[in-house]
Amino acid sequence: MSRKETGARRPDRMPVLFVGHGNPMNAIEDNRWSESFRALGPLVPRPKAILAVSAHWYVAGTFATSSERPETIHDFGGFPDALYRVEYPAPGDVALARRAVALVGPGRAALNGGWGLDHGTWSVLVHLFPRADVPVVQLSIDGRLPPAAHVEIGRALAPLRDEGVLVLGSGNATHNLRHAFGAWREGRTGTPDWALAFDESVAAALERHDTDALAGALGGEHGRMAHPTPDHYLPLLYVAGAARAGEAVRFPTVGFDMGSLSMRAALVG
Repeated sequence: MSRKETGARRPDRMPVLFVGHGNPMNAIEDNRWSESFRALGPLVPRPKAILAVSAHWYVAGTFATSSERPETIHDFGGFPDALYRVEYPAPGDVALARRAVALVGPGRAALNGGWGLDHGTWSVLVHLFPRADVPVVQLSIDGRLPPAAHVEIGRALAPLRDEGVLVLGSGNATHNLRHAFGAWREGRTGTPDWALAFDESVAAALERHDTDALAGALGGEHGRMAHPTPDHYLPLLYVAGAARAGEAVRFPTVGFDMGSLSMRAALVG
């Protein structure tokens, strides 16, 4: 383990949350997963603001959105018109964006006024905070960095928890879309052993606060199968980094969509 600070969450410290967001249609459908997003609401104290790390802002650099009114980005294709009409008009928070950049380090992060809230963020928040009245800043994932560096960024952002900010990671604990769509087309509903094994190993490492194991998980056989690309796994590392050893870890949502897509949510603190 690489985290030495221990202790239960202070009453005024925000928890950290990882959500498996899955299919964008979860934003508008009434199904098991959208119900699970809504059920998270009572478990999370109302934050002053949200810093969201979404799998869908995966670029060359670490950036924080600096718009006062971030646009709702519909970053997908081939879905019903109703999904493209969804707007999530949460305000931005320029002060939080600057604070996040300062914590990560001005030489390693910067403000970005050209991005908004992509579906990794808003498809969850439309259920978690449906009034869109909590300010939201999104943080990009630098695809050039090794996994351990994402844990370190999460660790650098941990002080935000004591400032009323909810650090939210949105991805999926397993995300092999080739397998998922193949199973869906063929009507296969069972979950393969590699998906079960990887999902369970990630949960166990989160419970141990073992950030070294989490950072190295993609290098194993199950990790390569669970994540042909790392984008949907990396948001979990920010959550793990922002957590503190000794804090309670809960899994309000477990299960798989389309056979192998883990929809696990993890609430720490």
